[in-house]
This record gives sequence, C-alpha cells and structure tokens, in this order.
Amino acid sequence: IFQVCVCFWKRLRVMTKSVHVCRAVSTSTHKKTMLLAEQDTQPSMWDRFGIWLDEPVILPPRLGNDGQTLKSGIGYASETGRRKQNEDHFSMAKVSDSLFLFAIFDGHGGAATAEFCARNFGHFIQRNLQMDSDLESVLMKAFLQIDHTFLHNVFGLGEDKALTSGTTATVVLLENETELIVANVGDSPAVLCREGKAERLTEDHTPRRKDEKHRIQQCGGFIQWNSAGEPYVNGRLAMTRSIGDVQVKPFGVIAQPEISRVKLQNSKDSFLIMATDGISGIMEDQEMCDIVKRCQDPAEAARLLTDQALQYGTQDNVTSVVIPFDAWGKYKNALTSSSFGRLMVASCRWV
Repeated sequence: IFQVCVCFWKRLRVMTKSVHVCRAVSTSTHKKTMLLAEQDTQPSMWDRFGIWLDEPVILPPRLGNDGQTLKSGIGYASETGRRKQNEDHFSMAKVSDSLFLFAIFDGHGGAATAEFCARNFGHFIQRNLQMDSDLESVLMKAFLQIDHTFLHNVFGLGEDKALTSGTTATVVLLENETELIVANVGDSPAVLCREGKAERLTEDHTPRRKDEKHRIQQCGGFIQWNSAGEPYVNGRLAMTRSIGDVQVKPFGVIAQPEISRVKLQNSKDSFLIMATDGISGIMEDQEMCDIVKRCQDPAEAARLLTDQALQYGTQDNVTSVVIPFDAWGKYKNALTSSSFGRLMVASCRWV
C-alpha cells in the first residue's frame, strides 16, 4: 500500500505543477513552510486534545470573568462514544492581545492528522501573521501549509499508519471581540446563535454539492453511493475537502478552505457552537442552539451536547466547543418537543 501511495504522491506533484482543472490554490510557499512543524518550538505542555496549556490565557470581559483562563471560560467536551478510539481533536490559543484561535478537527482513518493539526495549527497562524495582516489570507495559507507539511511528514518519515488518515478542520479567529473569521474544510459546522436562532457559518464539503462533485469527476475521481444512500469519493471518503487523505488527493480532494467573516452584534449574539458530525449529523442546528440556551454556563452546554448526541444513538465520536458572547443567557427556552420525542425514541433503543 505504501508503494501505491508513493505513486499517488508523485502524480499529485505533477498535477500541482501543471495547469489543471482540479487545481484550486498553489501550495508552493516559502521554504520555511517546508520544515516539519514538529521541529518548531512547542509549548511546554499539551493535553491529549491539543489545547495549549503552558500558560494562562486571560479572556476578554465579554468571554468570561476577568482573570479566568481560556479553558475555563470556554465550554468544551469530547467523548469516544461507541468507537474504539477518539479521533476528534480541538485546540484553543491566544494568538495576540486582540486575536483568539478556536479549532476543531474530526479525524478519520486514524487520529494522526487531527492530532497533528491540533498541535500545530496555531504555529502556522503565528508564522503567517509575521508576514501578512490579512486574516483571511493567513487562514488560507495556514490550511494549505499544514496539509502540505503533514503529507511531507508522511512520506518523509514513512509512517504507514498515516497514509489513510485525514481530518476535517473548522477554524475560527475572534478578532478584537467584534468579528469572527471562519474557515473550514469537511463537515464540522460552526453555528452562531443570533437572537435565539441558529445561523450556520460554514457549508459542508460533500459529494452532494454539485460544484464539489464536478471537481472530483474532472480530476478523475468518481462518486459511489453506499447502501444507506450516502455518497463517497472513490467509494471511501465522505467529504470532498480535507487535510491529509493522501490516497484521494490526486482525485480532487483539496485542503483549500471556504472562508467567511461575521460581525458580532453584542445585543443579539449569544454564543458560537463548533461541533463534529457525531453531533451535527444527528441534531439540527436549531436543536443544538436550544440545548445550549437551557444551560447555565458554556461548560455545562458542551457536556450536554455530547451527552445528548450519545443518548440519541450516534455511532461516532462526539466533540463540542461552546464560545459565549455578550447575549449569553438572553434567549433561554424550554426543551423543544422534537428533542423530547427523539429522546424518548433513543431511550427505547436501550431497553
């Protein structure tokens, strides 16, 4: 399998040098980005999900009480569920006095890619900020660079286990407490609760999208539908954009993110939810928001989201991050009837 993947890699390198319909954005960058990210100076301690813990990060007043650290002001929870391994990872960091980073990664084919991204994404952001002040450009470069660096590590170090590994990536930069810059590949959503209503800030990259399907087919790939009616790239990958996934990179699977900006409205915006599809695949966006609105704090909200998804019967890992804003607690509501009905159905499964 390693020899086959080496052939794929060679083909990919040829494709990126030519003008080809599936080429999205050049991944050629300054030689410094070719260096392995693991060789950079790392923070002194990381937890198993990649959260930066080496020094306390003071939250702005709008995100928590003065003196609180980042990990205590933001709600987060992750559970393995019915899987043998938790392939989900997430990271948070204070990039500067005016910039915070939040990221969530839903790994597949092993946790190698998601773990690599959680450990290193902040370094790519900081490196690009030294040369570029445009945050959209910084995010675009970071996505392409970390994908290139991971693939370089896979082939340079000959790690067979990482050949089948890949991950979604949803990254949010909070600038000056007033604006969100959101970038994503894959199907891990970011959902803003505004005036009590769910507003999705990301769009899933799946073969169901005509533009994504067209790119895959133009690059020589094909879409195969499984018995459950779900489309897969070359019969093996449920998404059309990701980091890693070296075996399908020659067939139009790209790491170029879609990026959007959202101005926060202090009196209307309550919180932001970031979740893996173990949660979003079994709950509607509004249902997730309604669950969070019933909670006293973000920590309780994140735990309840993961617990509820498991109780509904999700078969995947579940991870959620809840980031509170000014209108936290303003739009509380009772348990919706749809949630209650599904809760009863899920309970019957375990009788």
